[in-house]
Amino acid sequence: MARERGPKCRLCRREGIKLFLKGDRCHTAKCAVDRRGCAPGEHGDKQRRKISEYGKQLREKQKVRRMYGILERQFRKYYEEATRMKGVTGENLLKLLERRLDNIVYRLGFAPSRSASRQLVRHRHFTVNGRPVDIPSFLVKPGDVVSVCEASRPNAFFKSVKEAQIDRNLGDWLSRDMDRMTGTVKEIPTREAIPVPVEEQLIVELYSK
Repeated sequence: MARERGPKCRLCRREGIKLFLKGDRCHTAKCAVDRRGCAPGEHGDKQRRKISEYGKQLREKQKVRRMYGILERQFRKYYEEATRMKGVTGENLLKLLERRLDNIVYRLGFAPSRSASRQLVRHRHFTVNGRPVDIPSFLVKPGDVVSVCEASRPNAFFKSVKEAQIDRNLGDWLSRDMDRMTGTVKEIPTREAIPVPVEEQLIVELYSK
C-alpha cells in the first residue's frame, strides 16, 4: 500500500494549517503548527517572496492530497473521474474523497486519524453492509452501513474508542450508533457538509493547464 512515510508534522507546517494527521496530538500543545508555525527547513522562518498563482494552486492541491493521505497518481485519477461527473468538478473531487472508506471510518470517530483508519481497514476490522472490506479506497454509497467487525469489538482499542465518543460533527449525510459501533451513509455530502478549508477551484485550474 503506497503512502507517504515521512514526518507528518512537517507536512502540516509546510501547508501552514493543521491537517490532523496525528490524531489527538493535533489538539494538544504538542502540535507542531502551534509550536512552530513556520515552514520546515533552514529558511522556513524567514520571509518568503510573494507566492505566484501557480504556487497557490499547487499548495491547495498538496493540502488536499496530504490531508486524505493520497499519492499524486491516485489523486489525479480522482480528478479525472470528477471531470466525468455531472456538476462542479472541484466539488465532485471532494465528494469522491469523502466517500472513501478510510475517510468514513475517520469521520465516524472509529479512528483518531485517517492514517490509523487506513490501517484498521487494511486489517479487516470493518464491514460494509455486513461484508468485510479491506480496501481503504472503497467508495461507499448512500444506504451503506459501515460497522466494526463483531470479532474486533472486544479489542481494547475499540473499547477505548467507544468510551471516548469522539464527536467530529457528522453533518446530515452520516449517522452513527456508537453502542452498536456502526455508521450509516445517508446521502452524498454537499460541499457545505465537507469541513475541508480549501479552495477546490484552484485545484481544477492547476490540472486544467
